[in-house]
Amino acid sequence: MASRKTKVGSTNSPDKKLPLNKSIPLGIQHVLAMFAGNITVPIIVAGVFGQTPEQKIFLIQMALFVAGVATIIQTVGYKEIGARLPIVQGTSFAFIPIMLPFKAAGLGAVFTAAFIGGIFQIFIGKVLKPIRHLFPPLVTGIVVLMIGFSLLKVGFMYAGGGGWLMNNKPEIFANANHLTVAASVFIVAIFFNLRGKGMASAASILIGIVAGFIVAAALGMVNYGKIASASWFAFPMPLQYGIDFVPGAIILMLFMSIVTTIETIGDISATTMGGAKREATDKEISGGIMADGVGTAFGAIFNAMPNTSYSQNAGLVAFTGVVSRHVGTIAGIVLVLMGLFPKLGGIIAAMPESVIGGAAIIMFGMIVAAGIKLISRAEMDQRNLLILALSLSFGIGMSLLPDFVKNIPDFGISLKLLLTTGLIPAGLLAFVLNAIMAKK
Repeated sequence: MASRKTKVGSTNSPDKKLPLNKSIPLGIQHVLAMFAGNITVPIIVAGVFGQTPEQKIFLIQMALFVAGVATIIQTVGYKEIGARLPIVQGTSFAFIPIMLPFKAAGLGAVFTAAFIGGIFQIFIGKVLKPIRHLFPPLVTGIVVLMIGFSLLKVGFMYAGGGGWLMNNKPEIFANANHLTVAASVFIVAIFFNLRGKGMASAASILIGIVAGFIVAAALGMVNYGKIASASWFAFPMPLQYGIDFVPGAIILMLFMSIVTTIETIGDISATTMGGAKREATDKEISGGIMADGVGTAFGAIFNAMPNTSYSQNAGLVAFTGVVSRHVGTIAGIVLVLMGLFPKLGGIIAAMPESVIGGAAIIMFGMIVAAGIKLISRAEMDQRNLLILALSLSFGIGMSLLPDFVKNIPDFGISLKLLLTTGLIPAGLLAFVLNAIMAKK
């Protein structure tokens, strides 16, 4: 069990308070890191479920609003709920495969199932402490490492402009303009992180994104129409799609609650290792998982897709070294304001994906590094080397060759897709092998 060694007020303490002139820019930096991913999920789901443009805008607004509330729950905490770390919440890509098959049932069935899944995840967090020993640094390190590996492709996708996947314009993917923008963000962020002092170093990603935005504007790549078309104010409305109990959807949501719990453990571990240079405590992991569930249940009421901790923000903490949870709270407040005032979100949505991509490559790489650092805390004897080797072999191998599992039945839970994520097979195999293999 890890003990919390940092003292309140120290530079690497989650409880350290920064002045507003520092915490606000750092909070905005967190929002910029996760914004694109957070709004992509409702865009995809709205398209599949045949939502009107007005309904799509509403779902995006709800995604921002709920992400902000869920983040504040995570960073501020209430009793046992909340990791009280700079964990930023957002809509989860992992749930998309299990939501899409219920197109005929409608979003009411999805949100009802998500609410039940969130309650179940709260229960998981509540009872986690007795089995916390089953998640030593070796297991959590493998999970964190695979989170980073699985996200690297996304980072480079954004850096190339995302055209081949998001805009259906493969001819502009990774063209000179997008690569120039991504490179400007990358170079400026690295320069200020290494050469800057104090706030300039801590806000290096934000400075890089601003530089990339300026370059993109000079190249005529900023879509100002997204700012003009966004409304000034929109009030959150609960239960717009009703309540509909569909057993199949509920079963899948319960299963995915377990899957996303593994990812949340990895994100919390990456945050404490990258920012505070220590393992996460039982209280932080248990509280973080429960906050994850509360965020998902709350989001279901307010028409938002299931929420989870965002790995890119764990990478941002590792890169900047700022682990103050109060910075995460500022990020949550900014997200809530964006949900209430869509015009603010329109400003960020106006920039091309390559601006975020330049920063994402750095942040996702830092997650990989945090995973390696966690793994290095375990003694590399024959047993642990075998667990590491087998977990990474199956995780990386099946993600590189998805056809390997093409003949495996899905059993109605998109099993083949889960096996090719890399994270799920590696994390589950590491967990099982660590539990059954003798330590001597």
